[in-house]
Amino acid sequence: MQENPTKRPYSVELAASLISLALIIALMYVLQSVLLPLMFSILIAMSLYPVAIALERLRLGKAFSALLAVILAIAVLSGLVWFIVHQVIVIGRDGTDIQHKFLTIFDTIQRWLQERFGIEPTEVVERLRGQANQILSNAASYITAAFGSIGNVLAGVILVPLFSFFLLYYRVFFREFFFRAFKSVPQEIVHNTLNKIYHVVQSYLLGLVTVMGIVAVLNTVGLWIMGIQYAWFFGTLASLLMLLPYIGIAIGSILPAIFALATKDSAWYAVGVIAWFQVVQFLEGNLITPNIVGGKVSINPLMSIISILLGGMLFGLAGLILALPLTATVKVIFDAVPSMNAFGFLIGEPEKYHLKRYSTKILLKRWKLRDLLETRDKKKGEAKKEPPEDD
Repeated sequence: MQENPTKRPYSVELAASLISLALIIALMYVLQSVLLPLMFSILIAMSLYPVAIALERLRLGKAFSALLAVILAIAVLSGLVWFIVHQVIVIGRDGTDIQHKFLTIFDTIQRWLQERFGIEPTEVVERLRGQANQILSNAASYITAAFGSIGNVLAGVILVPLFSFFLLYYRVFFREFFFRAFKSVPQEIVHNTLNKIYHVVQSYLLGLVTVMGIVAVLNTVGLWIMGIQYAWFFGTLASLLMLLPYIGIAIGSILPAIFALATKDSAWYAVGVIAWFQVVQFLEGNLITPNIVGGKVSINPLMSIISILLGGMLFGLAGLILALPLTATVKVIFDAVPSMNAFGFLIGEPEKYHLKRYSTKILLKRWKLRDLLETRDKKKGEAKKEPPEDD
């Protein structure tokens, strides 16, 4: 009878897992030009999977169903882009009036600076001119970066639909790859982990789209009540910026506030726009998202912020968008790997008992350490009761 191999110590397994994770992150950074379109394609394919399944039930064929689902997604995204571009063109027709209003505001600010701080208008102009010269001196690097970004966007426009189609069409083929790659792991665990990743990411994506729709309506209603022109455009644009978690709505409030400052007679309209968007952000973070997404994507806020910062460092703007679904995927994988289970726990939401008043005692009881604590407290109490020795 063959003997079972000796189990490796936990410290060795943990070190191996951490080293592997570091190497994977380094490889992702090097290959990001290919991986970024692929990761966005995976998210889109997960979103389109129910659509493809519904089309397959109509006996349209697997390939045609996948192709039709991708075409439908392209049509929706193209319509959204057309709406934004069209509104920008319409707003641009009033550019002369807005420019005149901004010049009036600038003159008012100059007079206020002169009366309050004694700064002459020429000083303000010189400082602005200095900033402009500095920007122009770096124009070459800005233009190079812009062309590089345009190239990446064009590559994404071609690659993302192509990748999404093949991910939908070959989905069973890819699932068998994971079964073959992890033969040493029980196949049921591999199957359940893949299903859990799919459900977690899809719940996040569908929840995000639903929340964005609700926020767009709330933004638009607030702007419409204040009489801000193009309320639908500004409200929708701000909701789309929710792809940048925690900061999207705040950034989205700047543009309508500036527009209100340029088109309204009072600066209080701009203050009202910013205030309303902050109210919407509060409602989104504390009421809308928790009730729609709930515990389906269990990442605690601290780890969410850290993952967003790390995603931005790793992939830039795309990393900010991908941070939360990637973190949710990593958590599912960590939960399935014994050596990384503690890190999966760290990423997740705290249990109710962690936030109670006597949470420390509950924790010690769960880990069978309460008796040790009581014995220690008892010894401390007896030591205090003993009378001092006479000299």
